[in-house]
Amino acid sequence: MDVSEPASISSGIAERYATAIFELSKEAKSLAKLETNLTDLTAALNESADLRDLISSPVLSRADQGDAIQAIADKMGLVAELKNGLALMASKRRLFVLPQLVRQLADRIAEDKGEVTADVTSAVALSAAQSKKLAASLKKTVGKDVKINATVDEKLIGGLVVKVGSKMIDTSIASRLNSLQNAMKEVG
Repeated sequence: MDVSEPASISSGIAERYATAIFELSKEAKSLAKLETNLTDLTAALNESADLRDLISSPVLSRADQGDAIQAIADKMGLVAELKNGLALMASKRRLFVLPQLVRQLADRIAEDKGEVTADVTSAVALSAAQSKKLAASLKKTVGKDVKINATVDEKLIGGLVVKVGSKMIDTSIASRLNSLQNAMKEVG
C-alpha cells in the first residue's frame, strides 16, 4: 500500500480548487481581502476543534456541511469567490482538503506579490524585532520578500528550524544533541 497516495490526492484536489478561487479573486481584484480571509480561516482551523470536525465528518450530510460552512463564511465575511468555492467543496464532499486549500491559496498570493513564506519554528516565541531581522536576513539569501510563518516548539530547547521552499536550516539545540548522540554511537 502506498501511504503517500491519499496525501497526493488531497493535494491535487486542493490545488484545483485553489487555482479556481485564486484566478476568480484576481479577476475580481479581491486578492487583498482573500489574503485576510485566509489568515482568519487558518486561525479558526487552528483554534476550533468543531470546525475541524465539521470539515472531516463523514456523518454529516452534504447539505448539513454546506449549510454550516455557509453560515461560517457569512459570519467571517469571506469574499464571494472563497465562499462559493467552499459551498462547491461541501456539495462534492471535499471540505476535508480545506487546510491544504488555505495553504496553497496563501502560497499563490505570496508568489503573485513576489514573496516567499518561511516556516520558522523556535523554542520560544520570536519578538517582532527578531522576526523582522530574520525576514531581512532571509531576503538577502532568497532574493525575495519573505513572510514569516512562526510557530513555537519547546522541544527544540533553543535555536531555530527555518524552511523556505524545499530548503531547511536546522540550528536547534535538539538537532545538535541528536547529531552528537549519533556521533557517540559510532565511536562506542
